[in-house]
Amino acid sequence: MTRTWNPEAVEDALTQIARTPRLVVALDFDGTASPLVPEPMAARALPEVTAQLERLAALPDTFIAYVSGRSMHDLQEITEHTPASVVALAGSHGAQYWFPGGDAHSDELEDSPEGESKEELWAAAQPIVDRYAGVGLEPKAFGMGIHTRSATPEDEAAAFAEIDALVAARFPHWRRRVGHRVLEFSSRLEGKDAAMHRLREHFAATGILFAGDDVTDEDAMRVLEPGDLGVRVGPGESAAAIRVDTPQQIAALLEVLASERASGRE
Repeated sequence: MTRTWNPEAVEDALTQIARTPRLVVALDFDGTASPLVPEPMAARALPEVTAQLERLAALPDTFIAYVSGRSMHDLQEITEHTPASVVALAGSHGAQYWFPGGDAHSDELEDSPEGESKEELWAAAQPIVDRYAGVGLEPKAFGMGIHTRSATPEDEAAAFAEIDALVAARFPHWRRRVGHRVLEFSSRLEGKDAAMHRLREHFAATGILFAGDDVTDEDAMRVLEPGDLGVRVGPGESAAAIRVDTPQQIAALLEVLASERASGRE
Protein backbone atom coordinates (compact mmCIF):
# COMPACT_ATOMS: atom_id res chain seq x y z
CA MET A 1 0.00 0.00 0.00
CA THR A 2 1.39 3.39 -0.99
CA ARG A 3 1.88 5.82 1.89
CA THR A 4 1.11 9.47 1.18
CA TRP A 5 3.52 12.31 1.85
CA ASN A 6 4.49 12.36 5.50
CA PRO A 7 7.91 13.75 6.42
CA GLU A 8 8.52 11.24 9.21
CA ALA A 9 7.43 8.21 7.17
CA VAL A 10 9.48 9.38 4.19
CA GLU A 11 12.55 9.95 6.36
CA ASP A 12 12.27 6.46 7.85
CA ALA A 13 12.11 4.92 4.37
CA LEU A 14 15.01 7.03 3.16
CA THR A 15 17.13 6.11 6.17
CA GLN A 16 16.76 2.46 5.21
CA ILE A 17 17.63 2.87 1.53
CA ALA A 18 20.49 5.26 2.40
CA ARG A 19 22.25 2.43 4.23
CA THR A 20 22.47 0.12 1.22
CA PRO A 21 26.11 -0.49 0.17
CA ARG A 22 25.70 0.42 -3.53
CA LEU A 23 22.81 2.74 -4.30
CA VAL A 24 21.26 3.73 -7.62
CA VAL A 25 18.97 6.78 -7.59
CA ALA A 26 16.89 6.62 -10.75
CA LEU A 27 14.37 9.30 -11.70
CA ASP A 28 11.84 9.67 -14.44
CA PHE A 29 12.29 13.13 -15.94
CA ASP A 30 8.99 14.74 -16.99
CA GLY A 31 6.76 15.30 -13.98
CA THR A 32 9.40 14.00 -11.58
CA ALA A 33 12.69 15.88 -11.96
CA SER A 34 10.95 18.54 -14.06
CA PRO A 35 7.43 19.96 -13.88
CA LEU A 36 5.23 19.11 -16.84
CA VAL A 37 5.40 21.97 -19.35
CA PRO A 38 3.30 22.69 -22.49
CA GLU A 39 6.30 22.39 -24.83
CA PRO A 40 8.01 19.03 -24.18
CA MET A 41 11.47 20.12 -25.33
CA ALA A 42 11.36 23.09 -22.94
CA ALA A 43 11.42 20.77 -19.91
CA ARG A 44 14.39 21.17 -17.57
CA ALA A 45 15.12 19.66 -14.16
CA LEU A 46 14.37 21.86 -11.18
CA PRO A 47 17.60 23.45 -9.93
CA GLU A 48 16.96 22.07 -6.47
CA VAL A 49 16.63 18.55 -7.88
CA THR A 50 19.87 18.94 -9.83
CA ALA A 51 21.66 20.24 -6.74
CA GLN A 52 20.68 17.20 -4.67
CA LEU A 53 21.57 14.76 -7.45
CA GLU A 54 25.02 16.37 -7.60
CA ARG A 55 25.39 15.88 -3.83
CA LEU A 56 24.45 12.23 -4.18
CA ALA A 57 26.71 11.62 -7.18
CA ALA A 58 29.67 12.90 -5.15
CA LEU A 59 29.17 10.21 -2.50
CA PRO A 60 30.96 6.84 -2.69
CA ASP A 61 29.09 3.92 -4.26
CA THR A 62 26.16 6.16 -5.24
CA PHE A 63 24.99 6.30 -8.85
CA ILE A 64 22.46 8.55 -10.58
CA ALA A 65 20.28 7.82 -13.62
CA TYR A 66 17.41 9.36 -15.55
CA VAL A 67 14.94 6.80 -16.90
CA SER A 68 12.61 8.23 -19.54
CA GLY A 69 10.38 7.48 -22.47
CA ARG A 70 12.23 10.17 -24.41
CA SER A 71 14.56 9.07 -27.18
CA MET A 72 18.24 9.32 -26.25
CA HIS A 73 18.87 12.44 -28.34
CA ASP A 74 15.99 14.35 -26.75
CA LEU A 75 16.79 13.06 -23.27
CA GLN A 76 20.35 14.32 -23.57
CA GLU A 77 19.05 17.74 -24.58
CA ILE A 78 16.49 18.22 -21.84
CA THR A 79 18.82 16.89 -19.13
CA GLU A 80 21.56 19.23 -20.43
CA HIS A 81 23.80 16.20 -20.60
CA THR A 82 27.50 16.33 -21.53
CA PRO A 83 30.03 13.61 -22.43
CA ALA A 84 31.66 14.19 -19.02
CA SER A 85 28.43 13.65 -17.08
CA VAL A 86 28.31 11.16 -14.22
CA VAL A 87 24.56 10.67 -14.74
CA ALA A 88 23.50 7.53 -16.60
CA LEU A 89 20.62 7.74 -19.07
CA ALA A 90 18.02 5.14 -20.01
CA GLY A 91 15.93 6.38 -22.93
CA SER A 92 13.06 5.05 -25.02
CA HIS A 93 11.57 3.22 -22.00
CA GLY A 94 14.69 1.11 -21.55
CA ALA A 95 15.69 0.46 -25.17
CA GLN A 96 18.62 2.94 -25.17
CA TYR A 97 21.40 3.57 -22.65
CA TRP A 98 24.30 5.90 -21.95
CA PHE A 99 26.67 5.16 -19.08
CA PRO A 100 29.50 7.30 -17.72
CA GLY A 101 32.78 6.31 -19.29
CA GLY A 102 31.57 6.11 -22.84
CA ASP A 103 29.22 3.12 -23.01
CA ALA A 104 26.82 5.08 -25.20
CA HIS A 105 23.55 4.08 -26.89
CA SER A 106 24.52 0.47 -26.30
CA ASP A 107 21.08 -0.99 -27.00
CA GLU A 108 20.10 1.21 -29.91
CA LEU A 109 18.86 -0.98 -32.74
CA GLU A 110 17.02 -0.34 -35.93
CA ASP A 111 13.24 -0.53 -36.19
CA SER A 112 11.65 -3.91 -36.35
CA PRO A 113 12.10 -5.25 -39.91
CA GLU A 114 8.46 -6.31 -40.00
CA GLY A 115 5.93 -3.89 -41.45
CA GLU A 116 6.31 -0.18 -42.12
CA SER A 117 8.95 2.18 -40.81
CA LYS A 118 8.72 4.90 -38.18
CA GLU A 119 9.15 7.52 -40.91
CA GLU A 120 6.02 6.19 -42.62
CA LEU A 121 4.20 6.36 -39.30
CA TRP A 122 5.26 9.99 -38.80
CA ALA A 123 4.15 10.90 -42.32
CA ALA A 124 0.76 9.26 -41.86
CA ALA A 125 0.21 10.77 -38.40
CA GLN A 126 1.24 14.35 -39.18
CA PRO A 127 -1.93 15.33 -41.13
CA ILE A 128 -4.03 14.09 -38.19
CA VAL A 129 -1.98 16.08 -35.71
CA ASP A 130 -2.19 19.19 -37.88
CA ARG A 131 -5.98 19.18 -37.73
CA TYR A 132 -6.08 19.75 -33.97
CA ALA A 133 -4.91 22.83 -32.09
CA GLY A 134 -2.49 22.11 -29.29
CA VAL A 135 -1.61 18.62 -30.53
CA GLY A 136 2.00 17.85 -31.45
CA LEU A 137 4.00 14.94 -32.81
CA GLU A 138 7.29 13.97 -31.19
CA PRO A 139 9.42 11.70 -33.42
CA LYS A 140 11.20 9.05 -31.36
CA ALA A 141 14.01 6.61 -32.02
CA PHE A 142 11.58 3.70 -32.28
CA GLY A 143 8.22 5.38 -32.86
CA MET A 144 6.42 8.55 -31.83
CA GLY A 145 4.61 10.41 -29.10
CA ILE A 146 1.46 12.47 -29.62
CA HIS A 147 1.41 15.31 -27.06
CA THR A 148 -1.78 17.14 -26.13
CA ARG A 149 -0.77 19.30 -23.14
CA SER A 150 -2.10 22.44 -24.87
CA ALA A 151 -5.18 20.84 -26.44
CA THR A 152 -8.77 20.78 -25.23
CA PRO A 153 -10.02 17.46 -23.84
CA GLU A 154 -12.31 17.15 -26.87
CA ASP A 155 -9.47 17.64 -29.36
CA GLU A 156 -7.26 15.26 -27.39
CA ALA A 157 -9.90 12.52 -27.49
CA ALA A 158 -10.53 13.02 -31.21
CA ALA A 159 -6.84 13.09 -32.12
CA PHE A 160 -6.05 10.01 -30.03
CA ALA A 161 -8.96 8.13 -31.62
CA GLU A 162 -7.69 8.88 -35.12
CA ILE A 163 -4.12 7.97 -34.25
CA ASP A 164 -5.27 4.72 -32.61
CA ALA A 165 -7.18 3.82 -35.75
CA LEU A 166 -4.17 4.58 -37.94
CA VAL A 167 -1.79 2.46 -35.89
CA ALA A 168 -4.27 -0.41 -35.57
CA ALA A 169 -4.60 -0.53 -39.34
CA ARG A 170 -0.96 -0.13 -40.34
CA PHE A 171 1.23 -0.82 -37.28
CA PRO A 172 -0.77 -3.37 -35.28
CA HIS A 173 2.20 -4.98 -33.52
CA TRP A 174 3.66 -1.76 -32.12
CA ARG A 175 3.50 -1.20 -28.36
CA ARG A 176 0.96 1.38 -27.20
CA ARG A 177 1.48 3.50 -24.06
CA VAL A 178 -0.65 6.24 -22.53
CA GLY A 179 0.72 8.87 -20.15
CA HIS A 180 -0.07 12.38 -18.92
CA ARG A 181 -1.49 14.06 -22.05
CA VAL A 182 0.54 11.81 -24.34
CA LEU A 183 -0.10 8.73 -26.50
CA GLU A 184 2.97 6.76 -27.58
CA PHE A 185 3.72 3.93 -30.00
CA SER A 186 6.97 2.01 -30.31
CA SER A 187 8.32 -0.80 -32.45
CA ARG A 188 10.32 -1.91 -29.39
CA LEU A 189 8.64 -3.72 -26.52
CA GLU A 190 11.00 -2.80 -23.64
CA GLY A 191 9.57 -1.01 -20.63
CA LYS A 192 11.14 0.70 -17.66
CA ASP A 193 11.28 -2.67 -15.92
CA ALA A 194 14.10 -3.51 -18.34
CA ALA A 195 15.87 -0.33 -17.28
CA MET A 196 15.74 -1.34 -13.62
CA HIS A 197 17.32 -4.70 -14.42
CA ARG A 198 20.00 -3.08 -16.57
CA LEU A 199 20.91 -0.41 -14.00
CA ARG A 200 21.04 -2.96 -11.20
CA GLU A 201 23.38 -5.17 -13.21
CA HIS A 202 25.60 -2.37 -14.57
CA PHE A 203 26.23 -0.73 -11.19
CA ALA A 204 26.06 -3.93 -9.11
CA ALA A 205 23.42 -2.13 -7.08
CA THR A 206 22.29 -3.48 -3.73
CA GLY A 207 19.41 -0.99 -3.68
CA ILE A 208 17.51 1.22 -6.13
CA LEU A 209 15.41 4.27 -5.37
CA PHE A 210 13.14 4.89 -8.35
CA ALA A 211 10.75 7.82 -8.63
CA GLY A 212 8.17 8.43 -11.34
CA ASP A 213 4.81 10.06 -11.93
CA ASP A 214 3.15 8.22 -14.80
CA VAL A 215 1.58 4.95 -15.87
CA THR A 216 4.73 3.86 -17.71
CA ASP A 217 6.74 4.24 -14.50
CA GLU A 218 4.71 1.46 -12.92
CA ASP A 219 6.59 -1.07 -15.06
CA ALA A 220 9.66 -0.12 -13.02
CA MET A 221 7.83 0.05 -9.68
CA ARG A 222 6.55 -3.51 -10.06
CA VAL A 223 10.02 -5.05 -10.42
CA LEU A 224 11.64 -3.29 -7.47
CA GLU A 225 13.04 -5.77 -4.98
CA PRO A 226 13.22 -5.93 -1.18
CA GLY A 227 15.73 -3.28 -0.19
CA ASP A 228 14.62 -0.95 -3.00
CA LEU A 229 12.28 2.03 -2.68
CA GLY A 230 9.61 3.22 -5.12
CA VAL A 231 8.33 6.80 -4.98
CA ARG A 232 5.21 7.91 -6.83
CA VAL A 233 4.85 11.60 -7.71
CA GLY A 234 1.24 12.75 -7.80
CA PRO A 235 -2.03 10.79 -7.99
CA GLY A 236 -2.86 7.46 -9.54
CA GLU A 237 -2.65 3.80 -8.59
CA SER A 238 0.91 2.76 -7.83
CA ALA A 239 3.08 -0.06 -6.58
CA ALA A 240 5.38 2.53 -4.99
CA ALA A 241 5.98 2.41 -1.26
CA ILE A 242 5.58 6.15 -0.72
CA ARG A 243 3.97 9.07 -2.53
CA VAL A 244 4.86 12.74 -2.85
CA ASP A 245 2.86 15.48 -4.53
CA THR A 246 5.29 17.46 -6.69
CA PRO A 247 8.79 17.57 -8.19
CA GLN A 248 9.59 20.11 -5.48
CA GLN A 249 8.92 17.41 -2.91
CA ILE A 250 11.21 15.09 -4.87
CA ALA A 251 13.97 17.66 -4.29
CA ALA A 252 13.18 17.68 -0.56
CA LEU A 253 13.20 13.89 -0.51
CA LEU A 254 16.58 13.78 -2.27
CA GLU A 255 17.97 16.29 0.21
CA VAL A 256 17.06 13.98 3.09
CA LEU A 257 18.49 10.99 1.25
CA ALA A 258 21.78 12.78 0.52
CA SER A 259 22.14 13.89 4.15
CA GLU A 260 21.33 10.43 5.48
CA ARG A 261 23.76 8.73 3.11
CA ALA A 262 26.52 11.25 3.79
CA SER A 263 26.17 10.87 7.55
CA GLY A 264 26.38 7.11 7.23
CA ARG A 265 29.65 7.40 5.32
CA GLU A 266 31.42 9.68 7.80
